[in-house]
Amino acid sequence: MSVTGHVYTEKDVREFFDRTLKTYLSFWDDDGVLHTGYFSGDDADDDYRAASERTSEVLAADAGIDGSSYVLDVGCGCGNFMIHLARRFGCRGEGLDLSEERIAFAREKLAEEDRRDPLDVVFRHGSATRMPYADDTFTHVVSQDALCLVPDKPRSHSEAYRVLRPGGVFAFSDFLQPKKEIGERARRHVYDRVKWNGGYSLVGYQSALEEAGFEIVLARNLESHIRQTYRVLGATARERAETAADPAARDWMLAFAESCAEIQIAIDHEEFGWGMFVARKRDRARP
Repeated sequence: MSVTGHVYTEKDVREFFDRTLKTYLSFWDDDGVLHTGYFSGDDADDDYRAASERTSEVLAADAGIDGSSYVLDVGCGCGNFMIHLARRFGCRGEGLDLSEERIAFAREKLAEEDRRDPLDVVFRHGSATRMPYADDTFTHVVSQDALCLVPDKPRSHSEAYRVLRPGGVFAFSDFLQPKKEIGERARRHVYDRVKWNGGYSLVGYQSALEEAGFEIVLARNLESHIRQTYRVLGATARERAETAADPAARDWMLAFAESCAEIQIAIDHEEFGWGMFVARKRDRARP
């Protein structure tokens, strides 16, 4: 793993996501869906919302979540994935996020869901490096595109290992840094844009998880899906900019569209990627 020029702290990450929540909700999705899409494989597929929902379905299936699961979603953001899992499978769950604004949004969304049919879900504000849970609590720890933002990644892996029960599953999608050296344009449009220091390659991520005590069940390279995500979002931003009445909103959309184009170049240059991982906490009773 290599770090880019600027070193961001948890405070930097928290303040960025607190500050930008309303902007992202107004553009990406007003329901709080903010993660990468798993597309159908057809280059003409431009349904971002369906692709985002497919990401959740694929990750849940890979993790083996069912009604007996007790799930922790780390970096839960606006709470959609945890609510989806509870509604889809009837499992218990908790969501943990560094952003107080996103946790507030998640709690409001949960309250709306509970009025229809109560769910056994709780959302908490907290750090992935200091999880407020006892050892051996959860059957599953999951995450979508959030762990890369943790400055102390080995500590977050150790915490995920600690709060999982023996034999528990750690399943997540995350952004990748396929090669060590990152160019200035990729650093500006990809890394600095979301206060990301740097990450692992697909192989490097697996090694880091093994160092934390996990055994790898699967690792998928999803480069084509992240390229399609930013192709679709860039086109959407340009279309919406044409009809935006607010000059500031129009400028933001056009700048975001420019970044989407640069992000696709970064993917082609192996400076940015996306992967999905499933790992298992070794059972202490096993040799």
